Amino acid sequence: MSYLGDVAALAQKDLRLELRARDTLPAMLLFVLSTLVVFHFALPSGADEVAAQGLLWVALVFTALLGLARAWAPEREDGALDGLVLAPSDRSAIWLGKSAAVFVFLVAIELVALPAFALFFSPLDAGAVLGVLLANVGICAVGTLLAALAAASRTRELILPLLFLPLAIPLVVGGVGASVSPDAGRYLSFLGLYDAVFAILCWASFEYVVSE
Repeated sequence: MSYLGDVAALAQKDLRLELRARDTLPAMLLFVLSTLVVFHFALPSGADEVAAQGLLWVALVFTALLGLARAWAPEREDGALDGLVLAPSDRSAIWLGKSAAVFVFLVAIELVALPAFALFFSPLDAGAVLGVLLANVGICAVGTLLAALAAASRTRELILPLLFLPLAIPLVVGGVGASVSPDAGRYLSFLGLYDAVFAILCWASFEYVVSE
């Protein structure tokens, strides 16, 4: 099987498991909608757009963190990660397939969350939506690697946020900037550069992470 075939097979495995178990997507959806509802009533009437966009990104990042915390659960619980590592394929395909599945989960959640945000706060323009999609790439690339790193630890629920949240700050800055700045292209370029740099770093380092 080709490299891309391995990636597709691994991503499809995760998607089929989620469709069968339905334990990650409902939790993510409930969390993000509950958070937006709370923010809607907590934010003062007439609050500026920057504050609203910041709250959106808080909701999206922590929802993604919830999904990432469960990303490696099937492999951890069934002991399947060792089998994947020993399979005759490039180990980076495991990271890419898992990242692709997490990306699909995030997009599925955002298909509901973004219209809900537009209803509660303000409509999103094309720059804001593109910023969300570009940030998704960075979240999946970095978060999947860090979730794999934390999966072997007994304190993985604590370690993953400590590792992930500092690296997610540039994504939040870029996403908010793409939503509210008149020069959205600069922030979108920043997000694209972040995605490219960290995707290469994560792709190159995943084999070392799972080997250790």
